[in-house]
Amino acid sequence: MNVLIVEDEAHTALLLQETIEQDNDFIVVEKLESIVETVHYLSKYQQNLDLLFFDIQLADGQSFEIFKHVDVTVPIVFCTAFDEYTLQAIKNNGIDYLLKPFKEAEIHQALQKYKKLLTNLNTKNLPPVHFQPKENQQYQKSFLTQFRGKTVIKRVEDIALFSVENEAVYLHTFEGKKYPLFKKLDYIESVCNSSQFFRINRKMLVNLQAVVSFEPYFNRKIAIELKIRTEEQPIVSRLKVTAFKEWLEK
Repeated sequence: MNVLIVEDEAHTALLLQETIEQDNDFIVVEKLESIVETVHYLSKYQQNLDLLFFDIQLADGQSFEIFKHVDVTVPIVFCTAFDEYTLQAIKNNGIDYLLKPFKEAEIHQALQKYKKLLTNLNTKNLPPVHFQPKENQQYQKSFLTQFRGKTVIKRVEDIALFSVENEAVYLHTFEGKKYPLFKKLDYIESVCNSSQFFRINRKMLVNLQAVVSFEPYFNRKIAIELKIRTEEQPIVSRLKVTAFKEWLEK
């Protein structure tokens, strides 16, 4: 699960990240220091986040100001040296309230509290889900894209990967050419055969035939070598490393 930390003390933010990532279910995707950059980040990427850790007193004001500029829908753990903001925190998506200097056990308790809330939301009052058997599932065989004013067809077997670049989605062919797609990566992932394509991170969906090798990368991630060159290095997120290796062997 993806976590965002908003904390203007770099040392505190790093300690918080290290403690959070002791739980393998969570990974800190970004650390921010101000109201301004948090509003900008949430406006673009909130849909990719699962949990927020907000320091209340930031250098450019109280983090409650963020809610005046963006509709925050993600649960929040508030961290502060003061105990006077509890009610305000509860009114703004707060699921826990940690007083500084916080202890590791308190952070882990907050993470467990989030997991329990998530489990309850996912299991209560929901109709049963009926999945279509995989043998009957129909996968997309081609994608339509644009090239020099014309609509062209690209067969799935010719596509090395799909990527998100500057909020736009592109397909990359084994010939090393890139074409725009006017679809979301989540949709593309849902219509591609999972035995052939793997979502290595929130920005890349790669074809098995495009993978050459991989090697260890920072923070228990792995870096992939592909048959084609990409602007951004293909990195498998930490939480997907095991599944990625199993996918390769299958």
